[in-house]
Amino acid sequence: GWIGAGFVRRKVWDTLHGFKEPTPLNDIDVLFFDPSDLREEKEKSIECLLAKAMPRLPWSVKNQARMHVCNGDQPYVSTINAVHYWLETPTCTAVRLVDDDELHLIAPYGIKDLLQMIIRPTPAGERRALAYRARINKKNWSRTWPKCQVFMSAH
Repeated sequence: GWIGAGFVRRKVWDTLHGFKEPTPLNDIDVLFFDPSDLREEKEKSIECLLAKAMPRLPWSVKNQARMHVCNGDQPYVSTINAVHYWLETPTCTAVRLVDDDELHLIAPYGIKDLLQMIIRPTPAGERRALAYRARINKKNWSRTWPKCQVFMSAH
């Protein structure tokens, strides 16, 4: 599995803003890919296991093999492929720890926007412009991280 999206973005932006205390944690996005079991109950059972191991953390587990249905996309073929379809570039990141204590990173659009605190739509965000705009308005990231720059189009 992978940990990604807002959890990674939040840590990077808190650090770049020099915050002494971390900003509030909405959730920890855990990603996995299992096309053989698309039941939401599987995600909930993994969340329960994580909650038992680390009860104070807000876990959100999603099987990326089923998320295309929620987003109206063609079926995703992997977690890496699914991350391509997220709406804004700095969120399109995920990490996992592998056996040798090395971190592996997914960043289909690179990490430049993440590090420069630029929020712009991915190609999926451009196609789903209303969803992108609604997300930008709902999240209001520049209130929490004032150095962020928000763009409503990729160009």
